[in-house]
Parts: sequence; structure tokens; C-alpha cells
Amino acid sequence: MNYVLLFMLLLPVKLLMKLKPNKQARNLVIQTAKIGDFINITPLLRHLERSDALLSRSVAPLAQHDETLAEIFYIEDHKGSTLSKLKLAFKLMNRYENIYLLHPDSLNLFYAALCNADNKQFLSTYRRKWYQSVFYATADGVVEHSKTTLTLESYLQLADRSLHKESYAKHATLPLYQPKHPPSELFRQDGIKIGLSISAGNQAKTIPATVWKKVFERLNALPCLFYIFGTAGELIHLKRLYEVVERTDNIVDMTGKMALEELPYAIAQMDFYIASDSGNVYIADAQNVPIILIYGPCGVEEQRPTGDVLLIGPDHIAPSSFIFQAPYQFAYPAEQLFALDQRKLDDIYDFICARKPPLQEKKTSF
Repeated sequence: MNYVLLFMLLLPVKLLMKLKPNKQARNLVIQTAKIGDFINITPLLRHLERSDALLSRSVAPLAQHDETLAEIFYIEDHKGSTLSKLKLAFKLMNRYENIYLLHPDSLNLFYAALCNADNKQFLSTYRRKWYQSVFYATADGVVEHSKTTLTLESYLQLADRSLHKESYAKHATLPLYQPKHPPSELFRQDGIKIGLSISAGNQAKTIPATVWKKVFERLNALPCLFYIFGTAGELIHLKRLYEVVERTDNIVDMTGKMALEELPYAIAQMDFYIASDSGNVYIADAQNVPIILIYGPCGVEEQRPTGDVLLIGPDHIAPSSFIFQAPYQFAYPAEQLFALDQRKLDDIYDFICARKPPLQEKKTSF
């Protein structure tokens, strides 16, 4: 509500500035969410060809290696005070021809509404508040997004209502960033390489170690190499995994060994990727790696990998976590949300068997 009052106070200034056009760039894309959401806007970035962006600093390592992006502003750099927010608002106000608002929280709506662009396209979601109507009144077009609408398509349709999920490919970095000294274990050829994310940014979406144990046991007949990806801060989850499974040389610890911008290259070396709904799943999807998504409480109609994917969800539990409404606690325990019965375990086994590569053939996946 405070941003509405601030906008009303600045409205005369906005109208006065409109008389002095000073367009320096064509497009501004506003999406201040995390890794998975960033990757799902890359088809739109490809369509627009070249854009400035207002992003979260959490995606900076990827965004800085994206040739579709020109100048990047990070929302965290301007949240310190009202003055810093106003400085960014005035910097953006008369600069763009087109504004595409993909993450419509109140602050982003405030920035987008103050802009004097010729064409402003806003996403409207199920979290929209009545008082935000004053911001939406400044838009030239609005795309209505629901819990059963694919976010990737909603994002694309801000630019062109005829676009759909097959219109453009995703990417994590463009071109693919290649590490100078990638870890040698990425290139092992003695097994089926399966990447895993054993935790998630939202800890409530973390798959329990006991569930991973069942996956390992079901795949025991196959020559699998399990690559554990994560930050150094996620080592606690690896420790919990080792409490229920034996340490063996087919579990490859990659936690803390690669920077975020290096992950797309590393994940591209995998034959499969298994995880809950997390950023690495979307990196794998962008690299055309087959994915097994154990989605737990998440609404997969709204956001999911769109490539070769096996979707595995809970029995008789409705989704309760959505892109614009993601709680950090759920009514059901993780052991129930991510439970794998024999049928689901067999589905995982069959999915891998149908796609597993010849072990001695060098993998080229990008």
C-alpha cells in the first residue's frame, strides 16, 4: 500500500517527465525471482533479442553470461532505503520503449508503473491485490496468469500473445559458459551419470534422505554414478544421506566445487537429473538432460520442465505450492509428499533404462 501512496505523490513528476522523452534502450524485463524463474524467462529474452533487465542478484552469475542481456540492475542493490528506490525509479522512468513485468510484486509494479514507456505489458496473478489496480491502469496490456497456466507461456505472451512453450528454447547461459578447469570426475565413462539435487532453496521442498535411499536401491542393478550437486552450505544434507546409505565410489560429491555459472556445463555432462522442483532442474532442462521430477507439493501445471521429463507426485494430495504463492511449511510431512512406492520406483527405473547411453560412447549433450 505504501508504494501506491508513493506512486500517487510522484504521478505529477511522471507526467511532467513524459514531456521530455529520452529513450536510451528498447526493452526492460522485470523478473526478480530465483534461478528456475530466470531460466523460464530466457525464451522471452531470445524473442526480444536484446534487453536490459531488473533481476535478483542470486541469478547474477548466469545473467552476466547471457548475450541477450545488456545492462542489468539488481533489485537488492536498491532496497536499502526509500531514497535508493527513488533513484532507480527515476533512472528507469524515461529510458525504455517497452516494459515487460514478469514478477508483479508491489515494488516491481511501482517501478513499472512509473516508467513512461510506449508499450507496457504486465503479468497479473492470483496474488493480485485490489489496491494494485492503480499500477495496472498504467499498462497497455495485461496477461492473466493462473495456477493452471504455464509460467513460461505467460511470460512469452507478454511480448506476443501467439507465442507458446515450443516457440523458443531455454538457456541457462548464452552461449554455454565453459569452465577453464572443469573437475575431471565429470568425464567418467564407467556408468550412467545421474545428477541429483538433494536439497532445495525452499527447505520444505527437500527430498528426505530415506527417499533417496529407495531410489539408490531400485537402481542398484544399473551401473549408476550419482553426482550430488549443491553449494557448500548444503553439505549437511549430504551428511544426512550418508547416514542412511553407504559411502561408495559411485556417489560423486560435487557440493561446493563449482560456481553457479559453471553448473550448466557440468549438468550438461549428466545422462539424467533427479530432484524436486529446484533451480538445477531447470538448468538440466535447458541443457536437454532427461529429468525425473519428484515434485511433492508443487503445482506442475504452472511450472515444470518442458523437455524429456518423468513427473512423479504424491498420491491424493492437492498441490499447495505455486510460483507466486510458495509457503515454507506444508500440511503433510516431506516423507509423505515425496513418498515413492514400488510403482513409482519402477517408473524411474524404466525411464532410465529406456534412455541410458552406451557406457563407452562419449557423451555429447550440447
